[in-house]
Amino acid sequence: MDINFTCLSFKQLNLQQLYELLALRIEVFVVEQNCPYQDLDEKDQQSMHLLGYSSEGALVAYTRLLPKGISYEDYPSIGRVVIAKKARGKGLGRPLMLKSIEVLQEHFGKSSIKLSAQSHLQKYYQSLGFEPVGDGYLEDGIPHIAMIRA
Repeated sequence: MDINFTCLSFKQLNLQQLYELLALRIEVFVVEQNCPYQDLDEKDQQSMHLLGYSSEGALVAYTRLLPKGISYEDYPSIGRVVIAKKARGKGLGRPLMLKSIEVLQEHFGKSSIKLSAQSHLQKYYQSLGFEPVGDGYLEDGIPHIAMIRA
């Protein structure tokens, strides 16, 4: 599946893009994972938003890129990593994360990156250069592990 990426600040998002990214996040993180949590956390306004569109124009992949000091005091971070259910298994995860790393470094400088990974995805993130730090923990009832890419 071909994917076209665009990265926008919160202020650059139009209403349709904002609606689509929020709908995708809720569809996967709240409904599919059956995890009620506060998605709107006052971090979107300070973040860059990487949107991945299919050739048909549907939003199928997304990450939120946060500068240092927002989620983690000493690290910029990648969060809300999501691929639409209909687009999974088509090899989008690696291009999404590689583009996220590239764009995060373009906007916030080259440095180590931290993320909170769902524990079952630890090996996947390790294949991208992230290493686990500390013990696992529950985040919104789902096992997670902190990971850093030097």
